[in-house]
Amino acid sequence: MNKRQGLYTVLAAIAIQLTVGISYLWSLFQTGIANSIFAGNNAAAGLTFSLLLSMLAVGGVISGKLASKISIRAIIFIGGILIAIGFLLASFVTPENPWILWVSYGVFGGVGMGFTYSTCIAVAQKWYPHKKGFVTGIIVASLGFGGLIFTPLIEMLIENFGGTGVGERKTFMVLSVIFLVVCSVGSIFMKTPPANYMVDDTKTTDTSPTVKNYTPIEMIKTPQFYLVIAAFTLGCMSGLMLIGFAKPIAVARGLVETATIGVLAISLFNAAGRIVWGMVSDKLGRTNTILILLAGSTVFSLFVLSVDGYWIYVFIALVGFCYGGLLSTFPALTSDIFGPKNMATNYGIVLCGFGAAAILGSQIGGYFKNVAACDINLMFPAFVIVSCCAVVAIGMILILKKKIAKSNSIKN
Repeated sequence: MNKRQGLYTVLAAIAIQLTVGISYLWSLFQTGIANSIFAGNNAAAGLTFSLLLSMLAVGGVISGKLASKISIRAIIFIGGILIAIGFLLASFVTPENPWILWVSYGVFGGVGMGFTYSTCIAVAQKWYPHKKGFVTGIIVASLGFGGLIFTPLIEMLIENFGGTGVGERKTFMVLSVIFLVVCSVGSIFMKTPPANYMVDDTKTTDTSPTVKNYTPIEMIKTPQFYLVIAAFTLGCMSGLMLIGFAKPIAVARGLVETATIGVLAISLFNAAGRIVWGMVSDKLGRTNTILILLAGSTVFSLFVLSVDGYWIYVFIALVGFCYGGLLSTFPALTSDIFGPKNMATNYGIVLCGFGAAAILGSQIGGYFKNVAACDINLMFPAFVIVSCCAVVAIGMILILKKKIAKSNSIKN
């Protein structure tokens, strides 16, 4: 019965994350919202998506704290309500009150997303402790596949509701209903494993089983925490920047008719990367896998604006593939280093680095997109900046790897 309940929990988490993945499709709204609400200011419009991702970390911390007081089902249900309210309020935004979008889509949507995201990962890892990377990859991949599945639906809704610049707000209203229904139903099947459900978790990779489960306070006192959160921040910037600007960049390159392929490419390979690299990290080790992904992000980001024609989609996809891998590997790394008991709260804190990356990435991208209004090639410095950030992250992971090895040798 335990194994069956674990399967139900993972399947429910997948359904919930598929739906929450809609929030990642900001690129489909970026141009229309920037022109109709923010008078063409791409950075101001992009701040909406930045806030959503930064508030995801806040939601993760809050839900982690609540996990010991209320049921997992209640946390997921509350998360769905918050996202639904956020998107419903977003449908009422006007040029006179653009801040409504930041508060609704950004803050409400982000906190609600954090409630579901961290909780689903933490619970799934507890059911399958031997396969943290793989199970985490499946859960977070669902978020990416949600973008792939819902992209055609959102494009159709925007068109039917009046087209770019008009249809986005009514589309938000429809999406709010989808969030409410799926998260409410999915929460019914979410459950943590019983207290006696433990498996001898000896098959780890670059970290031995953690004897001590760090509390959040204990975690933030370690140098490992700062290396993890800083590397997470710097490593995710290229992927986050492209998620928000994949379609506008393709349009600016003259690929108007196929620009949606950019969104589909980064969504598909983002999702695939989460599964593939999650499995790889179970075999190769978390830090080794992250080093490969950061190296890929460094190189592939520089090619997005250096190629012509449909090749741009290839490199958008490759950046998404590496970015997805980082999002499946860092949760497992957090659990490996700081223990599984307080994973929901601890990873919520680590997600603050992700939130910082979201703000930095979208603002860098938005600024240079404004500069490149007449020539998209002028956006190239943005890609140089995020590539340099990934190089710095490589150095931090190398230091972290040495600290992990030293810690393990002391234990042994």
